[in-house]
Amino acid sequence: MIKILFLTMLFLFSIESLAEELKIYSFVVKNAKNEVILIVNVASKCGYTNQYEGLEALYKKYKEKNFVVLGFPSNEFLGQEPGSNEEIQKFCKLKYGVEFPVLAKIEVNSDSADPLYKWLKSQKGFEGRITWNFNKFLINKNGAVVKRYGSSDKPSEIEPDILNLLK
Repeated sequence: MIKILFLTMLFLFSIESLAEELKIYSFVVKNAKNEVILIVNVASKCGYTNQYEGLEALYKKYKEKNFVVLGFPSNEFLGQEPGSNEEIQKFCKLKYGVEFPVLAKIEVNSDSADPLYKWLKSQKGFEGRITWNFNKFLINKNGAVVKRYGSSDKPSEIEPDILNLLK
């Protein structure tokens, strides 16, 4: 078992690479079980950056009902996330009032892709490369990927799927 720890915005995330079947809980926040999770690769200089507003609105509206948004900055698409982790945090907070966890910058497609993204892209029915910034994966309370959304899918369009999982 390989553990890599990230400390971001008062959250301790544990990434474990296990030989047996992996579930989302092998990668994400302790105590995240029984939560609906929306995982998004984000960037601050992208045409879709304004989706931070909609993502934050969903987070604020449903966080008390065991829903969380996790943002993973990536600079893989035309260098649209060039800032340091500190600069990214400051941008998200000041420009969009983001309170949901935005983690350290990662790679999502390369050979060095983060283990979480390797796992997400390997799930049956959801395989394939991340096509651009603001691709989204919806995870149910059991830790399974239930839906994948493209960059042009607005957070408000995802809300009915989130509500269905929160029932």
